[in-house]
Amino acid sequence: MYNLHLTAEQVEFRDTVREFVQNEVKPAALHPSRLEPFEKPLLANLLDDASRMGLRTLSLSEGAGGAGADTLTACLVLEELAVGDIDIAMALGVTQGLAHALFDEAMSDAQRARFLPEFAEDARYHLGLVTTDSDAHRGWNYHRADAADANAHPLATKQTNGEWVLNGDVGFVVNAPIAKLLLVQARTDPKKTGRNGVTTLLVPRDAAGLVVGATGQAFSGEGTPARPFTRWHHGTGAHVRFENCRIPAANVLGKEHQSPLAARVHDERADVQIAAINLGLGRAAYEAAVDYSKIRVQGGRPIVEHQAIGTILADLTIKLELARNQIWKAAWIADHPEAVADRSVADLPLHTVARVYTAEAVNEVALGAAECFGAMGVMRDMPLQKYVHDSFIFLNGCGHDSATKLEIAEAVAGFERQAAA
Repeated sequence: MYNLHLTAEQVEFRDTVREFVQNEVKPAALHPSRLEPFEKPLLANLLDDASRMGLRTLSLSEGAGGAGADTLTACLVLEELAVGDIDIAMALGVTQGLAHALFDEAMSDAQRARFLPEFAEDARYHLGLVTTDSDAHRGWNYHRADAADANAHPLATKQTNGEWVLNGDVGFVVNAPIAKLLLVQARTDPKKTGRNGVTTLLVPRDAAGLVVGATGQAFSGEGTPARPFTRWHHGTGAHVRFENCRIPAANVLGKEHQSPLAARVHDERADVQIAAINLGLGRAAYEAAVDYSKIRVQGGRPIVEHQAIGTILADLTIKLELARNQIWKAAWIADHPEAVADRSVADLPLHTVARVYTAEAVNEVALGAAECFGAMGVMRDMPLQKYVHDSFIFLNGCGHDSATKLEIAEAVAGFERQAAA
């Protein structure tokens, strides 16, 4: 079974990132002047600092210039980053996860020779995944989408010279504003549905015909809400449009009509790492509540000593510990599938279990932490209102909706839904 005893290297990773977050990230992310406005732009300078620490290439193999971290180590690091700023954690999580999938697994030797050197050397070289199919590497593509996005999908047609011509719009693409290489899940066989008939195309940021829109704003200049998706995401993202964007045949990732990113293992890694980011959010809310409860005095003693507050904090502690245990177990299983093969562990989608449970638990943790603050918990210049809002994004994103639990139910029943014709 998996071991809860972290290696010395894992502890060093965790403690180094924790110190960086405490000294650099938190003071900037939680400054009242940043918390009060609805708009909270990505802390680009701190993202660059984290990249230079090696966190952008965390999961990349050592042979490719990365740290070769396993899924559990990546979860430890992403949790610590999210305690400081969830947007930095999400942006780096997307890049480091896709980097491993690309350079270590899916790319050909020729593609690796073209793209890897620049990626390894440029701390600002990020990756993004373009897809509107929530069943295709859905993990890093979660957001509250526009209704118009549901049936939209980039369409690529093959030319006689082997080139692909890409057209279409995607309302929101995670990491689009900072990505220098986009992985586009394009529909190349309209007769097929779901993951079948999807080809992954590598599209550099400077490709002719690629238009990345402005980052969405939470509110318009008149104070009225902007497009719905803009408040329902973490990290950074933007609208992406393809206008007769020509992609050479050499930029096809894997085989035509068979995207290598459709492999289940990518979903497992993404889900469990997003759960770790979610856990970091819960920890931030919990730690804020504990700290405040120790300094807030009522009835002649700190409120942490009152039974009502003590009970709340105990419940929050239990929820976070259970979530962490599930995340660590799912991370270990993602790296050791043989444990399922030899029936040491039940053949269940534990990554989905971790993501579902953590989303629900952290939402309860954020609400409980806000209760400890009383009326101060809803003030715009205090962090608790942001933590509660962010927890609802995890709870209601497309990676956690009414259909997500059906994956678990299907594993129990031995039944799999069929794609609609």
